[in-house]
Amino acid sequence: MKALLLAGGLGTRLRPLTENIPKPMAPIANRPWLEHLIVHLRDQGVNEFVIAAHHCSEVIRRYFEDGKRWNVKITYALEPFPLGTAGAIKNAERWLKERFLVFNADIVHLPQLIPLLDFHRQHGGLATIVLTEVDDPSSYGVVEQDDRGQILRFVEKPRREEAPSNRINAGMYIFEPDVMRYIPAEREVSIERETFPLLIEKNVGVYGIVSTGYWRDMGTPARYRQVHWDALSREFPIPLKGREIQPGVFVGENVEIGSGVLFVPPVLIGDHVKIGPQAVIGPNAVIGDRCQIGARVHCAQTIVWDRSVIRDRSRLQNSIFGYRTVTPAGEVFEDSIINQFKEAVQA
Repeated sequence: MKALLLAGGLGTRLRPLTENIPKPMAPIANRPWLEHLIVHLRDQGVNEFVIAAHHCSEVIRRYFEDGKRWNVKITYALEPFPLGTAGAIKNAERWLKERFLVFNADIVHLPQLIPLLDFHRQHGGLATIVLTEVDDPSSYGVVEQDDRGQILRFVEKPRREEAPSNRINAGMYIFEPDVMRYIPAEREVSIERETFPLLIEKNVGVYGIVSTGYWRDMGTPARYRQVHWDALSREFPIPLKGREIQPGVFVGENVEIGSGVLFVPPVLIGDHVKIGPQAVIGPNAVIGDRCQIGARVHCAQTIVWDRSVIRDRSRLQNSIFGYRTVTPAGEVFEDSIINQFKEAVQA
């Protein structure tokens, strides 16, 4: 089975963190989200990936290369300009000659594929849209279905009281290759506003099925932080690296912990981290690999990416620090997003 991972967006809502990396490469629990997704799909039998990339595409290519390190095959479909969801699919047509999966790679969801594929095979149409249910669908693409699951209408971001259901596009699709006939080439094409309405009009069989489990769009700083807090609370049961040294505190390899350090769970500490004396870490703190945390630092509700240096007596609250950030001693950071590093992340 082959999967197309859509990773070409600009990630504007998550800037400045995404100025020099694609949004799917932002770390979740100290590992790029795209890596979590590839490993999850590999473990369910997907062994070939096409990654559609545009913004900072070299970051993805340098990190994953041809995929051998993960025992998969990875090919890259580079977009000459932003092509939209359907345009990116059309741009990868040469590699998608059989039934294939598509994932919006900035959506945090780890679906179970077998029931979704079984549903697709049984209905016999060209397309399956994987759905999730939300309390307020007004910010999403909403579907109306018949009793067999066939999609009758696709409504983009309706007012809450006018939404035909609370089932929204979850950002995952299963397609037959004939779907390419309905997507124009070499221009930007919206799958929600152009392709799906056309497929429904042509009655080629567009069906929807709800995928259960954790789902979140990580496209804003608040949502990005929430994914981490859900991972730490285990509401989102993503694998966490490290050993649990006390309830809710996970620590990686070769971590140096100074005297008098207080961990307030939940906390995740990466590998090769140094934490100075009398620091207070947590609640809801994620420290990346090879970070240095100074003496008497207070760090709560905060995510610190790899190789950052937080100097003595700094106070971090409800903030995100990008790769290799260096803070001055004694500074207070509250509701801050800092990105100082201008080079690509390396595997």
